[in-house]
Amino acid sequence: MAQLNLSAFLSNFSGEPESGNLYRPFSVFSILTLTLLAMLVVATFAWNLLVLVTILRVRTFHRVPHNLVASMAISDVMVAGLVMPLSLVRELYGRRWILGRALCQVWISCDVLCCTASIWNVTAIALDRYWSITRHLEYTLKTRKRISNVMIALTWLLSAIISLSPLFGWGETYSEESLACQVSQEPSYTVFSTFGAFYLPLCVVLFVYWKIYKAAKFRIGSRKTNTIMPMAEVIEVKEAGQQPQMAFGVRPAGVSFQAEGETWREQKERRAALMVGILIGVFVLCWIPFFLAELIIPLCSCDIPPVWKSVFLWLGYSNSFFNPLIYTAFNKNYNSAFRNLFSRQR
Repeated sequence: MAQLNLSAFLSNFSGEPESGNLYRPFSVFSILTLTLLAMLVVATFAWNLLVLVTILRVRTFHRVPHNLVASMAISDVMVAGLVMPLSLVRELYGRRWILGRALCQVWISCDVLCCTASIWNVTAIALDRYWSITRHLEYTLKTRKRISNVMIALTWLLSAIISLSPLFGWGETYSEESLACQVSQEPSYTVFSTFGAFYLPLCVVLFVYWKIYKAAKFRIGSRKTNTIMPMAEVIEVKEAGQQPQMAFGVRPAGVSFQAEGETWREQKERRAALMVGILIGVFVLCWIPFFLAELIIPLCSCDIPPVWKSVFLWLGYSNSFFNPLIYTAFNKNYNSAFRNLFSRQR
């Protein structure tokens, strides 16, 4: 029975029609899978919307780095509200697109735009944390605000360039014969889009976390006990015109400086470094299978089973669910703001 259900699921999510009929019965396993995906869509939209509402309503969040978090939440809300529901409809019809060419182009453009913006927003947050930890004296609030606004603008500009390029003839996204709707498979566009949307930010975040790790390790080493031991002094007491009669050896006590526990700033930096590490780790795990497949398949003219394409795609979408969870879990201000927000609603 389990083997039958799995076969039905694989058949339902393959791109091959069965006797020309789009409306096939679903197995229990495929119904359960689609239900879980629908719950993921709702949870992703609701959680990111909650973060956005909190940032808008709490005045203390109207500054850096919360503008970066708001930009990330906007991109993730758009993923959940515009991209994932239509992707779920496509899964219902065995990865075939029945909504026409125009809506296919809009969906693909929104997909690439929002997912790319989400990835680059994670990169911007990692860079902001890196500069605030390693250059906190130079990285003033005014400088931080200016740089964060530039990063947000560049994030959305680059995402728009990558997503809109196929609309100007760089490859095809829709096939009426096979009812296929997918990102352009033109090899040159594949290299451009995958490197611009994933591999370049991946290199940036890995380099950033390596530098954060080195900075944290250096600070831990510099917190060892520092001891000052002055050299012994000898004072001779003489009487006028005579040889010295006695001498006193004086050795001042050593002075030790020992940092007792972590300072407030060190605790904050440690939590920020841990948050960035988890954010980057989840980002890599969620997106690397999809982008490896997206880069390799068009270049080698090979293919993988459609079910794995769906798994890789939805694993990438799930990153939009994890982003707000990770960020707010390491920020006590958000936890307090959430409690206040819900207490006011009662």
